[in-house]
Amino acid sequence: VQLQAFGGGLVQPGGSLRLSCAVSGTIFRLTDMGWYRQAPGKQRELVARINSDFRTNYADSVKGRFTISRDNAKNTVYLQMNSLKPEDTAVYYCNRVAPTTFAWGQGTLVTVSS
Repeated sequence: VQLQAFGGGLVQPGGSLRLSCAVSGTIFRLTDMGWYRQAPGKQRELVARINSDFRTNYADSVKGRFTISRDNAKNTVYLQMNSLKPEDTAVYYCNRVAPTTFAWGQGTLVTVSS
């Protein structure tokens, strides 16, 4: 399985970014997917998930600001991030959610700073 996340960058507080992740090597439409992030010195955490039935769930820290979506025709999962805060600074990854993840791909760095 290959996971390729992109779309990160430097953004000012209050700004927006849209991340994309292309997935190959699995039956994407049947796979529950999530966006994870890992900030410097912290453990990786799941911030948003979208199930194969399109149900979504969010960590409290991003609820109301982030929106996860998927396009099964493109084998791609997205993360729209609005009202970004400095504490959102992290490397963002996509992956399958529990019970097991795939091998981690290269994430994309999001830096929120003025």
